Amino acid sequence: MAMLSGKKILVCGVANERSIAWGIAEALHREGAELAFTYVNEAIEKRVRPLAESLNCKTVLPCDVQSDADLDNLFSELESRWGTLDGIVHSLAFAEREDLGRPFSKTSREGFRLALDVSAYSLIAMAGRAEALMKNGGSILTMTYLGSQRVVSNYNIMGVAKAALESSVRYLAADLGAKHIRVNAISAGPIKTLAASGIPHFRELLASFAERAPLKRNVSQEDVAQASLFYLSPMSNGISGEITYVDCGFNILGV
Repeated sequence: MAMLSGKKILVCGVANERSIAWGIAEALHREGAELAFTYVNEAIEKRVRPLAESLNCKTVLPCDVQSDADLDNLFSELESRWGTLDGIVHSLAFAEREDLGRPFSKTSREGFRLALDVSAYSLIAMAGRAEALMKNGGSILTMTYLGSQRVVSNYNIMGVAKAALESSVRYLAADLGAKHIRVNAISAGPIKTLAASGIPHFRELLASFAERAPLKRNVSQEDVAQASLFYLSPMSNGISGEITYVDCGFNILGV
């Protein structure tokens, strides 16, 4: 029997076939999970729906995480269709291109609010609504990056947003642990995704990463998917509040 047979998992953050969330979804599907996907607008829906259908998934729902009404409707629909929920993949982040490109000290007030809202608060908002559906416990997994802990050129406001996300993981893990709900994060190395294309000089970052990382290569979508499978499966039942680096060892380096 597949490891996740009968498990119901919500996947948020698929934009196209290169998305980290899509690689995770494929791995979950191979292990028998029943999936639901979200999209933020019609343009993303046109990309997500065919991908979902390729996995025989018909649950594709709208959700702008900046809208409490959308979040309420999403979890109400999941309750109506499924009754229970076993896992969430939270692979959502956004910052204005202007705020990524300018000096960090020039970050706009609205840009700061937007990045923290979409990239960090959305995890809290989802976890709070998922709690009632995770009647038998569950696993919530989010995606972060080393820029939360160290200064990475051109990452700027996203580094602060990811730091807030990682802190949220710890507080949520403490808050929901009594309900047997685990909350963890994977800190992935840079991967060429639609979201990453908004970071200035991202190609140079990829080249430098592969040159310096102990494994002497870039991280793949499959690398992150396999680690995510661990966290969304019973294999990680005793782990919560952790940030796990899937970055070919890059995080261990100093000067």
